[in-house]
Amino acid sequence: MTYLFLHESIWHPPLAFEERAVAGLPAELELQALWFAGAFGRQFRSSDGRSVRIIQFGEWNRGAGPDFFQAAVEIDGVVKTGALEIDPDAAAWEAHGHAANPAFREVVLHVLFQDDARTTFTRTCDHREVPQVVISQTQLSDALNRPPREVAIAHPGRCLFPLKHLSAPALTSLLDEAARFRATAKALRWLRTADAHGREAALLQATAETLGYGGNALALRLLTQRLPLTALRTDPTTTEAILFGSAGFLAPHLHELAPPDTRDYLCGLWQAWWKVRAGFEVTAERAIPWKLHGQRPANHPHRRLGALAALLAAWPQYRRLALARPFRVKPVLDFLQALEHPFWSRRHTLTSTQTSQKLALFGRTQGLELMANHLAPLAMHEEAMTFKDYHKLRHSAPNEKVRRCAIRLFGSLTLAQPWLRRVAHHQALLQIYHDFCLEDFSDCHECPFPEQLTQWK
Repeated sequence: MTYLFLHESIWHPPLAFEERAVAGLPAELELQALWFAGAFGRQFRSSDGRSVRIIQFGEWNRGAGPDFFQAAVEIDGVVKTGALEIDPDAAAWEAHGHAANPAFREVVLHVLFQDDARTTFTRTCDHREVPQVVISQTQLSDALNRPPREVAIAHPGRCLFPLKHLSAPALTSLLDEAARFRATAKALRWLRTADAHGREAALLQATAETLGYGGNALALRLLTQRLPLTALRTDPTTTEAILFGSAGFLAPHLHELAPPDTRDYLCGLWQAWWKVRAGFEVTAERAIPWKLHGQRPANHPHRRLGALAALLAAWPQYRRLALARPFRVKPVLDFLQALEHPFWSRRHTLTSTQTSQKLALFGRTQGLELMANHLAPLAMHEEAMTFKDYHKLRHSAPNEKVRRCAIRLFGSLTLAQPWLRRVAHHQALLQIYHDFCLEDFSDCHECPFPEQLTQWK
């Protein structure tokens, strides 16, 4: 019996029990983040048939002009250095006035995500043609691992009966296979980012994405893509100022809105940011799309940045534990749960009052998410951890997506309870739901999964 398990996405569907429309092309910032992460690889073919290889992905542009500077691209064996521009389609180049803008004169590659039936050319202000690369829908789907729709109706499906009659060993085997496949896909995604930017940068982006889960995963990944690790660790006295300033959270009079006992911290952030802001500040059109409302206080992006600041202060130890070979889960979880910060261990936002009790900066649930989505899959792929050890990880708090999967596949959370206790089983349920429930538009009637279950041994 063969399943087609697709890749995991940095895109997270809305948490609602309802039917959703077919998803369209992601926002341009997400496309840029995927490109910069190396999600589409390095090897391409230009629209006119030439071989294209990305040598260096470049650096994010914080102001007006092309999306990335200082890129290096090899086209039919000839290396060209310059800028990169990423657009949803070829028409955007002319529509945005790039053809007449001298700031785009040095663009060496134009990356598109929708082909045009007409023949189009990307030209600069001096009428030089810029090679085009079109990312196919298959490449985009693989990178996003996004199914045709966002959420399936959360009522029991036809698979309920055959799942109920599978023996416990057979069901365990099924979920283990799904979990293994999902872990492999996650490891390959991590390795593509590491190939593009190095293992430490990949670790930073993966950790930031985990901190942002619940609405700000893309925002925190964007922030860490734009801020090289070297810039964040060169001077410890400016790390927090660079994080909060680049995120767009600092203002000269912010301290006036804050309680008296926070003003010294805010003034210190602003004074440090003022000295370095010219090298990190972004224009309004490139601002990071933070989700500030509808978040639990502990999930507020100010607090998540505070946790990231505490992690960066202890980066050498964290890197050593997270990338240790052989890999052990407990030391990493213990380290993350022990993180403290003199300001953020007792506050939710930059202007909130102090809490009576200490707050965990990186809780166990988040630590387990980091294990499931990044560190454990990588360790298993590199044979630094066994699936048996991964299978031992317990998770007592299924998130909204896992609960939705459980209702769909088992009929209720009560019936699914034996399969909601382990991290591996959470991942397995998500993979099956992704590959079958979200691919099916017949409300279960034509889904092949129930019939395939009858053949599983």
